Amino acid sequence: MSTDTRAAITIDRRKGSGPTTRTTKSTGSDKVVGGISHVVLALWAIVVILPMLWTLLGSFKTTTEIFKSPFGLPADWNFNNYVSAWVDNNFGGMFVNTIIVVGCALILVMVLGAMCAYVLARFQIPGGRVVYYLMLAGLTFPPFLAIVPLFFILQSMQLLNTLPGLIITYVAFALPFTVFFLFSFFKSLPYEIQEAAYVDGASEWRTFFQVMLPMARPGMAAVAIMNFLGLWNQFILPISLNTNKDNYVLSQGMASYASSAGYALDFGQMFAAVMITIIPVLIVYVLFQRQLQGSVSQGTSK
Repeated sequence: MSTDTRAAITIDRRKGSGPTTRTTKSTGSDKVVGGISHVVLALWAIVVILPMLWTLLGSFKTTTEIFKSPFGLPADWNFNNYVSAWVDNNFGGMFVNTIIVVGCALILVMVLGAMCAYVLARFQIPGGRVVYYLMLAGLTFPPFLAIVPLFFILQSMQLLNTLPGLIITYVAFALPFTVFFLFSFFKSLPYEIQEAAYVDGASEWRTFFQVMLPMARPGMAAVAIMNFLGLWNQFILPISLNTNKDNYVLSQGMASYASSAGYALDFGQMFAAVMITIIPVLIVYVLFQRQLQGSVSQGTSK
């Protein structure tokens, strides 16, 4: 170890001083890298936050006010645009459809994906590696290439233009990523705990749901965030497989509203509809992020 390295790290081993403490001193290069990182992160935050803030302010304005003073504060803070978007343009119904489709698909894909990843990672079964590689192959398959086959499959199952049809399709496309993500996570869990559960008389189902699955909470939370974002923002699948306006989800409803209004588009209502679409994503992300951080800290402390 060099002299500079020894000088940068000091360890307090005094008797009775409690746990060992480690103090590090930042070098000049560390400060430069840290400063550049903070500048880049600040610029990135501005790029993300400013458009969202501008959209939020625009949702309280009229179209005339938006063009007259695009960066100014609204003259009248009211929720007329939100009420009009929610009721008059049926974004309330599309919001409910989206909650149903994404919620059911997310629950199914998390349960099925966790069970599949657990079996493939923890048990030696015939053809297990083939199934795993087929799941990996599903990650390389672009969704738009499957639109035509999916159309005829759902039509033959009488699920075309229905919410259950969308749910099944969402689960099919999200399952490979979920299995791929959770496979290595279940693989890394200690086998001693699983064997201890068997010794205590736990069945395979009880071992999975009461022992192994709680230990996989960090991975489950992380993949749930990514699946939720992907399913909520899905566009190509509903726009191709769901042409019934009564079953529209928010992503295709936004596109339909913008294209049908043409030059007579009410930008205030449009911005309000955008906020209706993105606010649930922000709320769910914050909630899952807190759970993820708590789970990671618990896992590292054990």
